[in-house]
Amino acid sequence: MNKTISTQKLIMIISLPIIIICSMFIVSKTSIFLSNTNTLAFAITADLLLTLPLVYFFSIRKTNIPKTTVVPILILGIVIASIIIPNENQYYLNLFKTWFLPVIELSILTYIILKVRKAIKIHKQHSENQLDFFDTLKQTCSQILPKPLVVPFATEIAVFYYGFFNFKSYQPKLNEYTYHKTSGVFSLAIAFMLIIGIETAVLHVIIAKWSVIVAWVVSLLSIYTALQIFGIVRSLSKRPIQINENNLELRFGVLNETCIPIKEIAKIDQTSTDVEFDNNTRKLSPLVEIEGYNIVITLKSSNTLNGFYGIKKTYKTIAFKVDKPKDFLEAINSRRNHIN
Repeated sequence: MNKTISTQKLIMIISLPIIIICSMFIVSKTSIFLSNTNTLAFAITADLLLTLPLVYFFSIRKTNIPKTTVVPILILGIVIASIIIPNENQYYLNLFKTWFLPVIELSILTYIILKVRKAIKIHKQHSENQLDFFDTLKQTCSQILPKPLVVPFATEIAVFYYGFFNFKSYQPKLNEYTYHKTSGVFSLAIAFMLIIGIETAVLHVIIAKWSVIVAWVVSLLSIYTALQIFGIVRSLSKRPIQINENNLELRFGVLNETCIPIKEIAKIDQTSTDVEFDNNTRKLSPLVEIEGYNIVITLKSSNTLNGFYGIKKTYKTIAFKVDKPKDFLEAINSRRNHIN
């Protein structure tokens, strides 16, 4: 079992790679290096590409730091070696780049794909127990990827999973509430994709007169954007709002989500009156001005709204829409009364 990392252990993990890199840099600037360049160039290459990643790996082996973070350390070693070793003495470095680095990259990619595939299987096996695919995917990615990459990577996978692989109709449970059935998001998304399609075709013809390569790059980016919109819209029906024993899970597909402890709710209203959105008052849906809202919740203290690709915003009041606001309000108040 991975252990929680202490401050002292973290300092050691950070210090060891720095010491090795600084030592190699100092050696490369000495007169000894100049008189034994070939031999020491090999030694520096070996230390930065083998010793450095191995020392880092053994220092994090029994911690909760993902083992895949060895790869960025290896890349750092390659970059440092490329800087401090003269070009004419980079034979072994170039050999590593040509033959070993692609194998390592392919192995890491295969490992990640297998882990994601396992997450999908787990989700399917436990679909009746309200295990959310996006949440499962983030948990899986947190075990194999550096923290900053977890949500962006999981988001990319989830968008295409909901858009092109999950076609089974989702039936909400008793404690789940939909928000897409009375929404105009689907029609709006179709309009957006049609506009993107027309603009892409026109821009491709115009830009191709200047550069065919740039025209195709712009077109592919536009197509990718349209595919993302399609996946996001389809995720709305797959990720309903949930009222659990102690928490309220607010979701708007894979775009926005937040977990609200029910005991933290100070006020909840069924209303569609104008709300002024600012740093303390947020909207769950980015299209709330178009489709409106019918529930407004005010908390006792600030909470965090997790957005697309992991963008975080704080709020104390949040507005959103549910298809059955009266039933939702009764369920929330029932849970509040039970907890209080």
